[in-house]
Amino acid sequence: MAKPTKRQKRLAEVKAKYRDPVSAAEAIKILKEEKSVKFDPTVEIAFRLGINTKLNDQQIRSTVTLPGGTGKEVRIAVVAKGEKVQEALDAGADHAGSEDLAEKIGGGFLDFDKLVATPDCMAMLSKLGKVLGPKGLMPNPKDGTVTTDVGKTIKELKAGKVSFRAEKNGGLVQMAIGKLSFEDERLLQNVNAVVDVINKVKPPSVKGTYIKSIYVSSTMGPGVKLDLGSLQTKAAATV
Repeated sequence: MAKPTKRQKRLAEVKAKYRDPVSAAEAIKILKEEKSVKFDPTVEIAFRLGINTKLNDQQIRSTVTLPGGTGKEVRIAVVAKGEKVQEALDAGADHAGSEDLAEKIGGGFLDFDKLVATPDCMAMLSKLGKVLGPKGLMPNPKDGTVTTDVGKTIKELKAGKVSFRAEKNGGLVQMAIGKLSFEDERLLQNVNAVVDVINKVKPPSVKGTYIKSIYVSSTMGPGVKLDLGSLQTKAAATV
């Protein structure tokens, strides 16, 4: 049996040290204290939900606007027609076009993080499922990326709007919520905003415990369990 690496030993020690659930504010401080890398780590939040994703009415897919932003520059491409192309460029889209852009994407161009499309362009993009699907880039009305209001959508995505969905196995929802270099309050705002939305999208058919656990973690860092009671009471009054 292979011996654990230094990093594995350190994470095990940290996990044992912070075994009890803590508030979001305390968790953020712990992540900063335990930082062990030279780069600026991404902070993630993960929910274990008591849902059955095999049931159609318990599949979760939605969006949340992070008030503190993501700390990442979001590159946006827009497939639209007519004046909507210029509207997209004026709003800050990195790439915008119609059939020409769709053909470019079909040829392997994927130099963007989000793809937005107007409804009248979805037919041409549906042919690119094998290209866009595996990358999670296919526009979807549930994510707000299929829209006629491309200007507003681009500004929201640039400002920190992110999409999320529950994984098919286990009801796990996870997403990045910023950088470890963010001020504590900025990260706390993002945590509370996400918790608030997760509570709002609870399927009516769910019985028993809905949110089973929440962890926050940082790249190459420990995962810290959050105290559910303190979070859920704060979420409704935050943001």
